[in-house]
Amino acid sequence: MELEHPDDLYYLDSHEYVRFDGETATIGLSAFAVDELGDIVFVELPEEGDKVEFEQSMGAVESVKAASDLYSPVTGTVIEKNSALEDQPELLNQDPYGEEGWLIKVRLDDVEDAKEGLMAAGDYRATLETGD
Repeated sequence: MELEHPDDLYYLDSHEYVRFDGETATIGLSAFAVDELGDIVFVELPEEGDKVEFEQSMGAVESVKAASDLYSPVTGTVIEKNSALEDQPELLNQDPYGEEGWLIKVRLDDVEDAKEGLMAAGDYRATLETGD
């Protein structure tokens, strides 16, 4: 199955993605990660007002197959979390990049350097293909 990895997103090698909109970043879990995890049954997210740090744990996701930490692709303050995932974690499986499957929104500490250390979509796809 061909998995989608939108070109307007940036990715961590741990498979979290980020969509930038000015000083706000929307963070989610890539379709590859969701596919690898299988049916997601639990999501733990940081609270609004919490600080997240680049490549540091910010929560967890559990599926019928495995549990995995979630890592932040940016540094900033959580301004919104997708509370719907608490009662309906399967939304991640259904729509990881859309209106229902995102994880948190973050106000960036440093907009100019926010993309540093992230992979563009083409690089992320290449990494998945080579298995690096």
